[in-house]
Amino acid sequence: MMWIYILIFFLTVSWSSTKVTKKAVFSLGSNVDLHCSNRTWTETMFVIWNIKLKHKICRISFSDKDQSVDSCNDGKSLQNTSAGQSYLHIPNFSADDVGVYKCESVYTGGNENYKFEVAVTAPPKVSAWLERRDNKMVAICRAEKGNPAAKISWSPAGNGSVTLQDEPDGFVTVESRLELSGDMDPENLTCVVHHQFWAQEKTLVPKLKEGFQLWLLISVIGGIIVLLAVFSVFAIKKDIFSRQCQQAETPSKSPPTEDVEEVEPYASYVQRVNSIYN
Repeated sequence: MMWIYILIFFLTVSWSSTKVTKKAVFSLGSNVDLHCSNRTWTETMFVIWNIKLKHKICRISFSDKDQSVDSCNDGKSLQNTSAGQSYLHIPNFSADDVGVYKCESVYTGGNENYKFEVAVTAPPKVSAWLERRDNKMVAICRAEKGNPAAKISWSPAGNGSVTLQDEPDGFVTVESRLELSGDMDPENLTCVVHHQFWAQEKTLVPKLKEGFQLWLLISVIGGIIVLLAVFSVFAIKKDIFSRQCQQAETPSKSPPTEDVEEVEPYASYVQRVNSIYN
């Protein structure tokens, strides 16, 4: 019989319905409040939020009978303004909160339906450097994990190749590579990155990476050591060869012999002296 009273209520009270669709973009890490009605709880019967995210579908609701439901369990909550108006609060907005939020607010005499298509904007991490590829200098400019994708240009203007990589968390990494011609001075080259999160573009001057410079220094030192080693070996061999040539040119001499006076044995000497005296 309850439905009869509800039907009589709807028939006796003029009923109005409002439908609104909005698109909203919020900054990464911000606190977000979504409002779907200006009516206070003195007029409102219940509020239901049906939320469709990338990885799940959930619901948050509250009624004037203090009955609440929260199947999201991720920090989102229904809160009230000081005037008693209900809104959905999303703390620390992230890429996981991107999705479609549908709100139905039923009050005495009507209902309001709001649909929010929610996206996130995040500034990319930018970097620029130089590296050598196939005996050519290449300038690289990178805008990492931004949303939406950043735009990269070069000054002086050049035809750089651009690649876009969709990250698993919903952000986009953009990389531009510019091959430097022989008459282009890297010191005068700049990379310009544009993103809607910034009021002004970012300008970077690409430099050789520290690791590349260290590798280059080690290579130069190693080359010098190798050259010194080769020179030392060559000098030693040359000295040995020179000595061998000198020995070959000098005639061989027999060692000098000393004239040794023949010494008469002592016994013979004594015998001869005795014979004289006898």
